[in-house]
Amino acid sequence: MSDKTKVVKTLNELYDTMGLSHHLDSSSGFTILFLQDVMKDLPIASIPFRPNFFSFLFIKDAFGNYIIDDLHFPMTPRTVYFTNPGNYRKFEWHSIADTCLLVFNESFLKEQVHPDVYRDFSFLLTETVEPRVLKPEQFLIIEELYRIIYREHHDNSPYKNKIIGSTLVTLLLKIKEYFFQDYNPIYEGNRSSQIVKTFKQNLEQHFRDLASGKTDTQLRVQDYADKQFLHVNYLSSVISSKTGKSITAWIADKTITEAKVMLHDKDLNIKEIAGRLGFLEASHFSNYFKKHTSQSPAEYRKQTV
Repeated sequence: MSDKTKVVKTLNELYDTMGLSHHLDSSSGFTILFLQDVMKDLPIASIPFRPNFFSFLFIKDAFGNYIIDDLHFPMTPRTVYFTNPGNYRKFEWHSIADTCLLVFNESFLKEQVHPDVYRDFSFLLTETVEPRVLKPEQFLIIEELYRIIYREHHDNSPYKNKIIGSTLVTLLLKIKEYFFQDYNPIYEGNRSSQIVKTFKQNLEQHFRDLASGKTDTQLRVQDYADKQFLHVNYLSSVISSKTGKSITAWIADKTITEAKVMLHDKDLNIKEIAGRLGFLEASHFSNYFKKHTSQSPAEYRKQTV
């Protein structure tokens, strides 16, 4: 990963890096703020970053653009964004009148919501989720909830984290209702569901390790099976039947997404990118990329300039 793409553990760290003045308390693993209170000198663009936290962005009245991995999304009124840890991100704001950002880490979820939070809210483990524009009445309900959370976060009650956790459950349930009733075909709570969730967690973690330079070795299908002490054929069957994609397709999609993100960084040459993604030879990486995109890495990079 280039120094220009920073891994940030907290929102404080991101804003400090960007030189933004703020007074955020994220000691509990939770932060909520209104962006118009922090980003006053517009337009503004962030550095490229990979957060180690979950975030919800509730846009009541604002305009801008957001990049998640290699996908670009406009930011418009009544839009709700969700992103989970590890995704490459970059944002730019053109105007902000009323927008709330809610940020939390996994520890806060497990301590204040439920130790097995992913059982009821498996969408927290999904890949890149497209933002949704809510109906006015839906956004009003969401707004009431995040404003309650905001007030509690700035209160001195000894129970504020519990209150926030309880209200966050309601907020997550409403988001699940509006976003995810038909989104995830996996049946929650059974053994196959847990296998899929664990595979996806292992896949995400491995690519975070590749991107951060902690490893330069690709994992095979057998390696993912070994991590769950499963026969490789059984794991392959579960993943294919529950997600509609083979394990090799999951790995390929993630590899190409990470490759595209790195190719946007002009400080990384193609040989370096190949090495970071676990390819022994740059030619192998180029052939792999072209097989899955019909373009060479150099061609893709040229069109993004």
